[in-house]
Amino acid sequence: MVTQLLERGEPVVAAVRHEADAEKLAPGAQVREFDFGAPAAELRGALAGCDRLFLMRPPPIADVQRYLFPLIDVAREAGVRQVAFLSLQGVQANRGTPHHAVEAHLRRRNAPYTFLRPNFFMQNLSTTYAERIRATGEIFVPAGRARTAFIDARDIGRVAAAVFTSPGHLRKAYTLSGEQSLGYAAVATIMSEVLGRPIRYARPSEKRYLAALAAAGAPADYLAVQKMIHRVVRMNVSALPNKVVRRLTGTPATTFERFARDSADVWTPPGAQVHNKP
Repeated sequence: MVTQLLERGEPVVAAVRHEADAEKLAPGAQVREFDFGAPAAELRGALAGCDRLFLMRPPPIADVQRYLFPLIDVAREAGVRQVAFLSLQGVQANRGTPHHAVEAHLRRRNAPYTFLRPNFFMQNLSTTYAERIRATGEIFVPAGRARTAFIDARDIGRVAAAVFTSPGHLRKAYTLSGEQSLGYAAVATIMSEVLGRPIRYARPSEKRYLAALAAAGAPADYLAVQKMIHRVVRMNVSALPNKVVRRLTGTPATTFERFARDSADVWTPPGAQVHNKP
């Protein structure tokens, strides 16, 4: 999103937890250190000169009332004219999620919100599940035979830049899905073709999946969210593709094959080569 906004000639203030994180950003953005738990005065300072806010809940933060609500309140008082919140697909029916609580607070405060409700990120496979795929060639997700219209996080960035720089998006909610509906067996087939080595979908049970997370030290609240998310997936709630990315940005959503080719090195063991990457 930072890159897309800069390309549109927009000045960007990028919040980082540590100054060293600035190296990961596109050159041209102003960098400010930021902490969700900071006092109101520091939050006001972080927002100084900003008229739009992209708000995303960091996964470790479950207590959004303590950590996100104060920022929303400060932004409202500071006259921020748009808050684009990265929410969750189907959040309307998932009242127990932190995202639902944040959406409700934005509405209560009559904030100028835009809700972006994405489907499962393709990048989950290149981050959260990457190590196991790289080491064992196995996708370990309790999705059963369900299908998912995965979305590339880069497309969400393009959408965010579009809704920040064009009119008509205040108090709107957009469900963001890719234009393909794929089961994980199909995902494994595409990855196998791209990587030139076999990748398989393990199709673990919910019990086995949660036990593996617990054994790796995942906290109880994380296990609860994972349990809820994948139950929704198995109900095929995430299966429906749409063309909202295309409608809002003017270009189609990224295909899974394109994402896999761009991410192939992440799943390749050290010293190995990707044989089928163009």
